[in-house]
Amino acid sequence: MAHHKQEEEAQCKDCKGTGIYVGMAERERYGVLCMKCKGTGKTMLVFEWDDFEGRVPRYDVDTVAEANPGITLGIGVAGGMPYPEWAKGEPFPPKSELRDHTCPQWWFQSADSRRKPYWPECGWGLFTRCKHFPNKYLCWERWDEERATR
Repeated sequence: MAHHKQEEEAQCKDCKGTGIYVGMAERERYGVLCMKCKGTGKTMLVFEWDDFEGRVPRYDVDTVAEANPGITLGIGVAGGMPYPEWAKGEPFPPKSELRDHTCPQWWFQSADSRRKPYWPECGWGLFTRCKHFPNKYLCWERWDEERATR
């Protein structure tokens, strides 16, 4: 696999090439030396990449989740699918969402917004503060039923 590196000199975005930065704290015709470019007005863009020759296997993962909605994942968390099946290209199976910890709206906001339900009775703000969250299994049952009829 070949490794590539390309460097290009570019105008500093922070100071727009002036070398002087003026932000919300600089007033009455004050400016400060731009910290990004050190006053030069320029920056170096560095692009590095390796040729793609196929997905590289991981040996430190046993379970793959479709998304992480912001919770700690690890041994004992129900959901996801076995890594070997995912590596073969299998789709996520039904009910592989992290249903013990999320409701359908929370899960699909992270995993696939096209499948996110927009039910009028869902609460606003933190998902865990929705009045239906303690009974989220009922929301999952509804989501499953609605998907089965499509």
